[in-house]
This record gives sequence, structure tokens and C-alpha cells, in this order.
Amino acid sequence: MDAIALKQANLAQLPDTIAVPAYARESLVPGIVHIGVGGFYRAHQAVYLDDLLALPGNAEWGYCGVGLLAHDAAMRDAMRSQDGLYTVVERSAAGDFARVIGCVGDYLYAPDDPQAVLEKLADPGTRIVSLTITEGGYYVNQGTGEFDAQHPDIVHELAHPDAPRCSFGYLAAALALRHQRGLPPFTIMSCDNLQNNGDVTRKMLLAFVALRDLELARWLAAHCSFPNSMVDRITPATTDEHRALVRDTFGIVDAWPVVCEPFRQWVIEDEFPQGRPAWEKVGAQMTHDVLPYEKMKLRLLNASHQALCYIGMQLGYTYAHEAMSDAGIRALVRRMMDDEVTPLLDEVEGIDLASYKDTLIERFSNPAVRDQLARIGTEGSARIPKFVLPSVREALAQGGAIKLLAFTVACWFRYLEGHDEQGRDMPLNDPYAARLRALALQGGADATALLSLRELFGDLSDAPAFTQAVGEALASLYGLGARAALEQRVA
Repeated sequence: MDAIALKQANLAQLPDTIAVPAYARESLVPGIVHIGVGGFYRAHQAVYLDDLLALPGNAEWGYCGVGLLAHDAAMRDAMRSQDGLYTVVERSAAGDFARVIGCVGDYLYAPDDPQAVLEKLADPGTRIVSLTITEGGYYVNQGTGEFDAQHPDIVHELAHPDAPRCSFGYLAAALALRHQRGLPPFTIMSCDNLQNNGDVTRKMLLAFVALRDLELARWLAAHCSFPNSMVDRITPATTDEHRALVRDTFGIVDAWPVVCEPFRQWVIEDEFPQGRPAWEKVGAQMTHDVLPYEKMKLRLLNASHQALCYIGMQLGYTYAHEAMSDAGIRALVRRMMDDEVTPLLDEVEGIDLASYKDTLIERFSNPAVRDQLARIGTEGSARIPKFVLPSVREALAQGGAIKLLAFTVACWFRYLEGHDEQGRDMPLNDPYAARLRALALQGGADATALLSLRELFGDLSDAPAFTQAVGEALASLYGLGARAALEQRVA
């Protein structure tokens, strides 16, 4: 049988084994605008809403997707050519299961029509704006925790407030329109991997808005809600292999499917003054304290991802499950979780930490997902400070161990050089790539230059226990090689 192009008119032709939207898509009202329509959003938040829309009485909560960046043009083309539909494939040892998601009713590409995006955000029907803009998209100076007003994006936005390009610029301009029109602000919900992501969004956005319009900043501080949330689902970047899987196994021609693990979790602070979908009906957990869940997930899952990806790439692995099949890397991940991170965590209601960590090892080792180490290692300048360094600071304050946390930082430093020991490229995808690589090449086995980046390390640049541990680990990576250095650390 020939594969079927993914279009609304063709859904009835798909095999009965593939779930398709069980609701009238034409009746959806886009009450949520989502900025950053990437793989994770489409495998996570959109799936929850798709489940909810299958229940009666929820049509007011459709999504309108927004792309702001030049590279979002490809997503625009894929979504529009497929009527906003796309395929999600869950992969595990039990097999591959496909479904078609239909909750994205429209997709706006800001470079095509900036005003259309602003008007959509300012529309009275837009009650929530959600974000997956990566950890680096919040303009945090990692060393101080304050707003980075010198970032090139922000310098442009302040100079051209009527010609926004980044998410903060669009949010501020749209909120200004709502204020002028007597409309309440929409709720802003970050779905990125940041501890206290709502609080961080509030702090950074208000700092930015205050630089352009102090009255608007005061209005937002009084009336705008920024709920915290914790999100979790391992979602590798879409490849041609995934497109072929969807075509050959499920008979669907999909320009941009998304592949993920079966596991998913979403914990949301229940602060939505303009209303919200009933996410709790489809498995999300609504709470008034997300922090324990966030801290557990970021310090265990995300920090462990950093631990396995950089050493994994140096040892020649491509995928997470390959790295986890290496006894040394597996020991690094488990011991870092058990010995250095778990002692810093609070009890989390309903969670057994030992079982949670067992599940993480199982998830990392899932061969069906084929999660790319290069994907996990992107934007280390944002991820290391958010996922690894908080545990370092707490451990130092409590007199705890940091040997493996420091080794993880050293592995990142070694990765920044750009080639593994066999001369193979290790791709560096980071907003500070040029500066980081220059410092890595300048310092080589000496970590001093990189550790002096106070915008990343802050007070840790002056913490001898940390700088010495990182320095010794980096010297061993260069002097002994990645394998021997790893074995030395986990012996």
C-alpha cells in the first residue's frame, strides 16, 4: 500500500491502528499561543491537550503555534502543508505506537508577518502564552542570576521596540497592546527545563520590560501570572530515519514527525487567572508547589544527561543508549545521582527516589528512542549552570562530595575543544560557541581560562574545592585520555 500524505482530508484513510483526532478540529478556538514549536512541545504539551480535546467541552483550548526564528521556516512549511497535523511515535521495547496530533489549529511565522503575531498575542481570546524557547532563551546571566541586558538580542529589542525579533520583544510589545486596549495580560507559562521556570520568566521579563516601559512593568508585576511547571519526556531531534519509519511502518508521509519515549510527566502550578485547560483530567498534576518535583528532575535527569553526553561523545558514542551500555558511564551516572545529588534533595510527595532513579537508568538505556548525544549536549553554557552547578554549590555548602559533578564540568570543557581523541568532530551548538571554543583551545588541559567565566560560574570561580576538582579532572582527560580518566573517577 502506498503511503498517505498527512492531511485533514486523508485521516479517514489511515489504518485503524493509528489514533487520529477524536474531535472536530474546525470547532477549536485557539485559547493558547505557544512560542517555540519544536519536538519537545509537540511530544509533550500538545499531546496532553490532544488527549483533553478528545473529552467533551474543551474546544476553547486549541493551540496557535508561533515560530520566531529564521530556522522555524521549515516547521512553518511542514505544519501548513499538513493542516497542522503531525505524527507522534512512542518507541520502546514493547514496540512502536503512532498517533496523529491535531490540536495545533494555526501556525504563525513571525518573519513573514510580525504584526499578525502581535495581534494574535493581543487578541482577547488568547488567555495563555506558553514557551519552549530553550534554557538559553531567558537572558539570564548565569554567574549572577540577573537579567543580561547586554545580550545582543536585548540590545536590539531596546533599540527597536516596534520591530521585535525575540520572544521577550514580542511578549512585551503584545502586552503593551493589551494594556493600551484595556485587556488583562495573558498568563505566561514557561515549559523549559529551568528550576522555578515561572519565577525566572517573571524576573527576567519584568527586568526587560522595565528598561523600555516602567509603567508597563508595574502593570505586569501587579496583574500577570507566571506559573511554574516541571516537564519531562525524552524526545530526540527528528531525523530522516524517523521520517522513513513513519512512512514505511505506518504508511504516513509526514514532513516532520516526532519520536519519543512512552514516559511523560507534567507538574503545573495552578495559577491561571484567565482560566486554563483541565490538564489534570489527562494525567498532569496540578499543585501549588512545583519546586520539589523540578529540583528532583533537573538535578537527577538533566544533570545526568550532561554527565553521560560529553564523556559519551569523547568515547565515540552517538546515542544515549550506546553510552549507557558502557559500564564506566553507567557507573558515573548512577554514582553521581546516588552519592552527590540525592543527599541534596528534599522528599517529594508520592515519589520513591530509588525507584525514580532506576526508571531514569532504564529510560536513558532505551535503544528504541535513539536519543542523540549531540542533542543532549546543546547549549551547555545554559545547561551546565542550571542542571549541574546548583548541586555543586549546595554540596560545597554542606561539605558533600563533588568529584563526579566536577568531572562532568571537565568533560564539557574537553568537549568544547571540538574533536575527540580520534580527531572526530564533536559538534558545538551553543550561543557562545566561538568564545567557548577559543578559551578551550587556549587553555587546553588548564581549566583556568574557562573557569574564569563569571557569567557562567559566578562565585564558583573563586571556590578552590571546585576549581581544583575541575582542573584535576580536565588534566586527566587530556593526560590519561577519556577512558582512563573515567575509570579513575568511578574506581
